[in-house]
Amino acid sequence: MTATELDRADLLRAEESVQISRFALFIPTDELGSARPIVVRRGAVISAFAVVHGGATIAECARVETHAEIGKPEHGYAVGRTYPGAGATTILGPGVVIRSGAVVYADVQVDTDTVVGHQTLLRTGVRVGADTLLGHHLCVERETWIGRGVRCSPGSHITSSTYLADRAFLGAGVRTINDKTLTWRDPDREPTLTAPRFETGAKVGTGSVILAGVSIGAHALIGAGSLVTRDIPPGALAYGVPARVRGEAP
Repeated sequence: MTATELDRADLLRAEESVQISRFALFIPTDELGSARPIVVRRGAVISAFAVVHGGATIAECARVETHAEIGKPEHGYAVGRTYPGAGATTILGPGVVIRSGAVVYADVQVDTDTVVGHQTLLRTGVRVGADTLLGHHLCVERETWIGRGVRCSPGSHITSSTYLADRAFLGAGVRTINDKTLTWRDPDREPTLTAPRFETGAKVGTGSVILAGVSIGAHALIGAGSLVTRDIPPGALAYGVPARVRGEAP
């Protein structure tokens, strides 16, 4: 539906001073046939060829750029569960910017003044704090929690249920793992998933791999290209394959 058609159906609640391109597309009904209104607050911008699904709230002065998709219902199999394509509430906070080509699934919340980069994917249940920068070509899997003032550089994979505390930093091309057994569609085995944790101010260098269940302590620093197989204590400097504590972080 266009914005005009959505308004006629009483499924668009747009405040004053919004900018909605006539080429933007709105899909208020999910795969199960449930329709949800779309809310666009004062000063928000929805660009040409953006797609916005039912249940989305785009707050004051937020911006959705060309070919971005907001509130996409999860549909298909993942980690022992089949998602039926049900919509849910999706919230972009004040001043949030969703760059061109990004996809934000249903039941995602992005807080104030955060930027989501080009071609980045935020899966179902992700929460992102204020003043955070998510670079382009990131994959942020389901139920991940990202705090305030976090920086994730381009090209990284953040596995399901990862925890990144306030002011954590991930360099480019960081890989995180939450599965020690690589169980996939085995009817006799349920996967045991344990995501890594990054405590307040933890920093991980470019190209590092963080294994399942590992915790990076507050203000610890992991050198580029490291393979982290065990917990790193707060304030430590660690690097290598496998990573070892070499001293204190500068």
